[in-house]
Amino acid sequence: MTEQVFTKDILKNILMGDFNFHDKESNYASHNFHSFPAKFPPQLPQKLIYELSEEGDVILDPMVGSGTTVVEAILLNRKAIGFDIDPLALEISKVKITPLEEKVVEDLLEIIIYKASSRVNKSPDNLRSQIEKTFDKETLDFLDCWYLPSIQGELFALSQEINSIENEDFRRFFKVAFSGTIVTKSGGVSLALDLGHTRPHLAKKVIDKQGKTIIGNPQEKYPSYATKIFKSAILEFEKKARANLIGVSNIPQNCYIPEIRYGNAQNLDIEENSIDLIITSPPYASNAIDYMRAHKFSLIWFGDGIKSLSEKRKAYIGSESTNGFDFEELPFYTKSIIKKIKQVDTKKSLVLHRYYSEMTRVLKEMYRVLRPGKISVVVVGNSMLRGIDTEIPYCLSEIGQEVGFSVPVIGVRELDRNRRMLPTSNNVNLTSQIQQRMHEEHLIGFLKG
Repeated sequence: MTEQVFTKDILKNILMGDFNFHDKESNYASHNFHSFPAKFPPQLPQKLIYELSEEGDVILDPMVGSGTTVVEAILLNRKAIGFDIDPLALEISKVKITPLEEKVVEDLLEIIIYKASSRVNKSPDNLRSQIEKTFDKETLDFLDCWYLPSIQGELFALSQEINSIENEDFRRFFKVAFSGTIVTKSGGVSLALDLGHTRPHLAKKVIDKQGKTIIGNPQEKYPSYATKIFKSAILEFEKKARANLIGVSNIPQNCYIPEIRYGNAQNLDIEENSIDLIITSPPYASNAIDYMRAHKFSLIWFGDGIKSLSEKRKAYIGSESTNGFDFEELPFYTKSIIKKIKQVDTKKSLVLHRYYSEMTRVLKEMYRVLRPGKISVVVVGNSMLRGIDTEIPYCLSEIGQEVGFSVPVIGVRELDRNRRMLPTSNNVNLTSQIQQRMHEEHLIGFLKG
């Protein structure tokens, strides 16, 4: 635990620096284990941890997502704690910081591939019967919409073999590799065109490796972005598991053991004045990036039905569910933004009021657990509601000051326009989507006096 105390000038100098990292490689260590929407590059928390803490300090990410902050913390010999309520985020984060014996992983992978392939080749009809007995009607309808029957059989066989692994760490490793064959920018082995950035759209045409049309009119020409090539789920799983196995060797073994816990950032199970640095990136307002919308594509294969996942989604920060919600009183400027949106859409104004209420509680918790003289950096993008800027950086800054923080600076980083994109509509319109891309993110520096 360090006794270093930061000043406003120190924080200003750091956050006004270059945080773009466009030419930097981000796939080192275990960072490339799984696709995750709108995650920041690892160099961002790396730089902040190096500049704003010392070895042995406790780093917290209360909305840990895919675990980027926690991985960088242990690489820099810090203690790390991460919380999240998204089940897939927790699995990914835990895998990325858990060293495993590579030979055991290799042996288990061979067994999984052999047994799953045998089940698929022996009796595909029996697999279909098992699928129908395992899932409820709503989930079955979802599977039939988004997966070819043959892919359903392969994924079901793989999931059954993975679930039979007794050791939790090894089982989790393969679950994340399994998920990584589905939740990708290309939609993986599903029929979705994109599960990495936007809401899913069904492929208009699916062809096999020989060019034969499986779905769609063979005579009709479709744009390349609306066409998918059929891939075996078992082969893709094997490729992903072997790729992730390379990353396992890069996970530090002689480091502070990090903690990844299920928990809501609005009510943290942490002692007050115990954290040396907080780095986090909260969800966007009004589900601008809907994590569960993509994550359910893999989570359903491990016991979660569509209905239960929809219920979990309502608890996410930024959710559009407002019935019975306990709203917070907000400061002047933040209320003015909500009022502006209310003039054109009352429902959306309530959604934004919920978001800023939740973030008020998050910032209160961050203030409570942070040690005096220490810093929290919150990385946010902006989002539009009914064409109106929600002014997230400035509203969160105002709320933070109401909580007790001082906010000497809001840093800005330019985004790689090819990496992050917000969904804009149900129609795939490339021109409008390019126009709606986010251009920058903000780094809000909160200093606890």
